[in-house]
Amino acid sequence: MLLSGKTAVISGAASRRGIGLATARLFAAEGARVAILDIDGAAAREAAAAIGDGHLGIGCDVVDRAACDEAAGRVLAAFGQVDVLVNNAGITQPLKLMEIGAADWERLIDVNLRGVFSLSQAFVPHMRERGAGSIACMSSVSAQRGGGIFGGPHYSAAKAGVLGLAKAMARELGPDGIRVNCVTPGLIQTDITGGKLTETMKAEIIKGIPLCRLGTAEDVARIYLFLASDLSAYVTGAVIDVNGGMLIH
Repeated sequence: MLLSGKTAVISGAASRRGIGLATARLFAAEGARVAILDIDGAAAREAAAAIGDGHLGIGCDVVDRAACDEAAGRVLAAFGQVDVLVNNAGITQPLKLMEIGAADWERLIDVNLRGVFSLSQAFVPHMRERGAGSIACMSSVSAQRGGGIFGGPHYSAAKAGVLGLAKAMARELGPDGIRVNCVTPGLIQTDITGGKLTETMKAEIIKGIPLCRLGTAEDVARIYLFLASDLSAYVTGAVIDVNGGMLIH
């Protein structure tokens, strides 16, 4: 098993059709102990129980630094170590530039970018002390191609910020034995779009995908597994596309 003896923390992992829960299931199947963090604490605990015994579910709003520190303390108290952090929590919103209000902008930037920053800060000291760790961050193809899929410009901006933050973290934390990488999915069939993505919209998007299908949560989870495992021991600062060829560059 690729993650035998390892402990992983995954944010935003309680949604039943989400990338986070698919990742948690795969990590558990590969031998990891998993801590699921989610703004919905009850859902996080339910999800942790559903993937098997010995896992942990914790309510955590990644925008709240104090909540991130508290979650880190609870995970370390329960497991003793953290080998992998997956910064997966995120939200989107399909607005045009002039439709974006101040509250919309702040919320998208807070959850998608500040959340990565705050949760990473909460776990990096422990990883530094151990001299090892892998941090994987969720960005998006929207950051690379300037949107044009579902989320608005504020979503693209936040996810582009994640790319810059992760690369800077990789450069700084490499000497401490901590690897930091990004995943940039295309359109994945999850509930993040809130049911607003119609079948007609999906059909139009698929026309621009060489593999002729939308992605699944499991497609992304497998990349997270690669980044969490020793298969990627010499990979840091990388951006891995999971988009079916939607963006080839």
